[in-house]
Amino acid sequence: MNSPARILGPRDRLISALDDGLRTLFASPSASRPVPGDAKHAMEESAARRHSAGLMRVNHAGEVCAQALYSGQALVARDRCTREVLEIAASEERDHLAWCETRLNELDSRPSILGPAWFAGSFALGVASGLAGDRWSLGFLVETERQVERHLDGHLRQLPGEDHRSRAIVAQMRDDEIRHGQSGEDAGGAPLPSVVRAMMKATATFMTRTAYWV
Repeated sequence: MNSPARILGPRDRLISALDDGLRTLFASPSASRPVPGDAKHAMEESAARRHSAGLMRVNHAGEVCAQALYSGQALVARDRCTREVLEIAASEERDHLAWCETRLNELDSRPSILGPAWFAGSFALGVASGLAGDRWSLGFLVETERQVERHLDGHLRQLPGEDHRSRAIVAQMRDDEIRHGQSGEDAGGAPLPSVVRAMMKATATFMTRTAYWV
C-alpha cells in the first residue's frame, strides 16, 4: 500500500524555494523534454546571430523571472490546488530555461549577467502577490502568461527567418504559456486591476530592453 504524499510545512517550502533559486542561478538546467527544433542549421551571418542571441538572452532572463515568481507564489499559497497549479507551471518553465540556455550556447553567447537581480525582484513580487490571496495570485499568473504570450509572438516576428532552432523553441514556449494561463484562469484566478497590469508591462519592458544587451 502506497504511503500518502508528504505535505511540506512552511519551513520545508522555504528551504525548497531557496534550493530552487540556487539551482536556477548557478546550476546547469536540465529539461524533461527535448529541445525543440534542429541544431544542424548553422547561422553564418554574424549580425543575425547576435540578434538571435539577444532575443534568446531576453527569453532566458524571462524564465529566470518565471522560476522566481512561481516559487515565491507557491511558498505562501494557502490552498494546495493553487500550489499545484504554480508548481506544474514552474516545472515546464524549467524546460524553457534549459532550452534557452542550450540555444545561447549554440549561438556562442551567454545569459544575462543580471540573473540574480531578476530572480530576487521576481521572487519578492511572487511573495507579495501570493500574500494578497490565492485568487489574486492565480490572476497574477494569468496576466503574466498573457503578457509573455504577446512578447513571444513579437520574438517570432523578430527572429531571423533562417534561425529555425530558436523559432521552434519560442513557438513551443508560447504554446506552453497559453496553457499555463488557461490553467490559472480555470483554477479561479481573479482579473487584475488595470493599474497592476500596466505596472507589470512597464517592469517587463525594462527587463527585456536591459537583458538584450547585458
